[in-house]
Amino acid sequence: MVHIFNKHWIIGKRWSLSHCRLRSCFDRNNIFRFIGSYDKIYFLRWFMEEEIKWYALTDEEVLKKTASSQKGLNSSESKKRLKTYGENIFQIKNSETIFCILFRQLKNPIVYVLILSGLLAFFLKKNVDGVVVLSVVVLNTIIGFVQEYRAHRIIKALSALMPHKATVLRNGDPKLLPSHYLVPGDVVVLEAGDKVPADIRLFSLKNLQCDESALTGESIPVTKTTEPMPEETPLAERRSMAFGGTYITAGIGVGVVVTTGLKTEFGKITELIETISPLETALSITLKKIARGLTIGVLIMGVFLFIIGYLRGGTIFDSSLAAVALAVAAIPEGLPAALTIASAVGVRRMARNQAIIRQLPAVESLGNTTIICTDKTGTLTHNEMTVQRIWTHSGFSFVTGSGFALEGRIIPEMGLQIQVIEEEVVPLLQKSILCSDARLDESDNGWAPLGDPTEVALVVAGRKAELNETNLRLKWKRDDVIPFEPERKFMATLNTSPDGKRFIFLKGAPEEVLLRCNGNQESKSKWLGKVDEMAKDGMRVLAFAEKEIQELPLYIIKEDDIKDKFVFLGLVGMIDPLRKEVYSAIKSCHEAGIKVKMVTGDHPVTAKAVGLDLGLLTGDQLIVTGHELNRLEADQWRDFSLKYNVFARVAPEHKLKLVMALQEQGHVVAMTGDGVNDAPALKRADIGIAMGIKGTSVAKEASDMILADDNFASIEAAIKEGRRVYDNLIKSLTFILPTSLGQSFIVFIAILFFPVREGVFLHPMQPVQILWVNLIVAVALALPLAFERQEPDIMKRIPKKKSAPVLNKLVIFRTITITLLMSLGTIGLFLWQYHSGILKGIPEEISVSKAQTMSVTAIILFQILYLFRCRYFVSSVFGVGFFSNVHLLIGVLFVLFAQISFVYFPVMNHFFHSSSLDLMSWGISLAVSVTIFSFVILNNFLKNVQHLDQ
Repeated sequence: MVHIFNKHWIIGKRWSLSHCRLRSCFDRNNIFRFIGSYDKIYFLRWFMEEEIKWYALTDEEVLKKTASSQKGLNSSESKKRLKTYGENIFQIKNSETIFCILFRQLKNPIVYVLILSGLLAFFLKKNVDGVVVLSVVVLNTIIGFVQEYRAHRIIKALSALMPHKATVLRNGDPKLLPSHYLVPGDVVVLEAGDKVPADIRLFSLKNLQCDESALTGESIPVTKTTEPMPEETPLAERRSMAFGGTYITAGIGVGVVVTTGLKTEFGKITELIETISPLETALSITLKKIARGLTIGVLIMGVFLFIIGYLRGGTIFDSSLAAVALAVAAIPEGLPAALTIASAVGVRRMARNQAIIRQLPAVESLGNTTIICTDKTGTLTHNEMTVQRIWTHSGFSFVTGSGFALEGRIIPEMGLQIQVIEEEVVPLLQKSILCSDARLDESDNGWAPLGDPTEVALVVAGRKAELNETNLRLKWKRDDVIPFEPERKFMATLNTSPDGKRFIFLKGAPEEVLLRCNGNQESKSKWLGKVDEMAKDGMRVLAFAEKEIQELPLYIIKEDDIKDKFVFLGLVGMIDPLRKEVYSAIKSCHEAGIKVKMVTGDHPVTAKAVGLDLGLLTGDQLIVTGHELNRLEADQWRDFSLKYNVFARVAPEHKLKLVMALQEQGHVVAMTGDGVNDAPALKRADIGIAMGIKGTSVAKEASDMILADDNFASIEAAIKEGRRVYDNLIKSLTFILPTSLGQSFIVFIAILFFPVREGVFLHPMQPVQILWVNLIVAVALALPLAFERQEPDIMKRIPKKKSAPVLNKLVIFRTITITLLMSLGTIGLFLWQYHSGILKGIPEEISVSKAQTMSVTAIILFQILYLFRCRYFVSSVFGVGFFSNVHLLIGVLFVLFAQISFVYFPVMNHFFHSSSLDLMSWGISLAVSVTIFSFVILNNFLKNVQHLDQ
């Protein structure tokens, strides 16, 4: 059948018929009538693969397109569809095995060189060299594998969102079945407490409400309806749909499954996550360039040295050994470990400040962040509705406290008597609780709220007025209730007072409640003015009224009973409150040159109020809605992403596009969030920040960092720590690179110009001695730099541009200068000591060994001196405090002890071909080191005077 449609599509193109014209010729609703020989399921699958706006269709149209009925499918039809659509799970396409991920870590040019060098060392009987080099390869492979394997756990977390069981109608009978057996066309029954098993178009319900905060960011449960929605309705407002992975908070509903698995809204997010590749950090890119350059250089120079060595009379063995020595010298084997451990130190320090780092590169990105795109619900706010203002006929009263915590009290505004609380506010709260169903249950962790968050906020406000909802409802018997429905916009209850009087209490949207209240137009206009006053501050406003029923007996509320003659009681304004720490955190970010943008799925009015309160909106600056983003052309995203700071009613793909648009303009973007809808943007962002307490497992798995306390203010401390860590990483890099380059230059000079005797080269340093310097000493000295204190005014510094090189002019110049000075000084020392020994009649083998030992010692002593210079960028060692880093002093002592063992311990002499030195030899090595270091200090002084760009 697909072939038939493809054929007519080609004909249509030839005849210049539009796609719509062809589709009208082959009306899908009539296909089954014309072709009876084809199985309906294939046509149904064709429908499902199209992007059908199910929320915009009527019940009858949905059932017709899914080839189902209100009684559901029969067993044979469901099995047939299960084979066609597959199970209702999130299955990764072309999922890689653990071994594929593991072996991919070896696909690196520098790894190839290290493996080749290690094998060649074994072949040349240099077993110690071979073991050390290959151990480095194993360590780096393990680190890379662990980091990449974490990404594959995201889909597992998404799968956990889908419930295990669902109530499904089979031949009209309800059955409890595993949710992964659901197929399009199945009819599902939903009740309070259920997790929705798939995307469902509702066709029957009663007071059904759904918590969709994980998907859309909407903090208030959404009241559902069976009526079709307009086609342009954004995801957060498609009230005729129940989305898979969300929760039913109240009521009951029945609907037909329209999409399963990866076709659901959560499934689309899963596929979106799969297509996103995390960006590399500037440091990782620089390290790759260094690795690539070193690899190419080592291969070329290795071959070159082998040829030169052989032509100069060296044996194949010794010429090969020279190539191995060059590879070992040029490649900073200890650098990956040093940088990894330095980042890990920062991770540990951040954890103390409630910021848990999941990906080590995130430490660097955090320090260079230029823009933070933050969600609102649960990130800037508590995600707990809170009553803040109550208006009665005497005026406003204010409710202190935040969230569902019971701490707080009610205070009348200035000028009102305290009696107003007892006479007007408490009775209003009493009747608001009676006209609601939420309650607080005592648990091991305190009070657990149960019910609609809006009603919970009323109960919490009542508790602050010493009203217990359970006792109150026992005294005031409820006889009937009209539950809240979107069409009515109010809820009504019939209650009997302790003295036998009967009242109808009304709660709902102010315009609906006031319509049924007594009072003239002037009074009602005044009341509506108070509603507008609270709404402008981003509050959700509820109105309350009552009516005493004289006719007895009355046990059922009739339509005539709720039409009029109500007495207006007052208004209650509530809001999802902002965290107190958010204000100072955002201020600190602005001072550090970091822009903060709010990207939320919440209502534009609420978003605007929050934006104004936090200073994200200034003057006449507008907010942008998801509907407006849908109309943007590709080239407009760049302008909108920078120009506006508050975005409301956004969908997951909007968040992702915003992040990408900002990144295209060179920004380092951090994205905070807690819902599933945040996961794609979290993964794409330079650093994704998930909430630890209320964040979904999907958001956590997609993130680079988790805030353990869900506190936006922790980001400021994390950024400060990130900047400190990044500074220290650069310090480690500038410390280690000159050592490796200097030693490779020493090997290069030796092969080109040093004498060859009986096919053996005169080496200033043996390969195993080079490894000693690169791995043991360099790492031991570089690691303490991770504990360096932050530079002065670190949070006043403008973030480094993404395009700015990690190794700036000063670092490159310093690296080249130190490489040349260290290598030339070491070569000079070696030649002087070697020839002095020969002239004194000392055997050549001993002279070479002593000269090599002095060369290694001189490099070690120079590194110790240079280490103190690497502690700072601009100021001096006295400016940062000589004893401020105890770990550095411990590292220096350790290296000195290690070098003494290198010189004097027989075992070390055997493995490293070193010799004992007298005090004079130590003094000469130290003098050479101090001389080299003096040139470094002088050169840096002259460059600073010239204001070299840093």
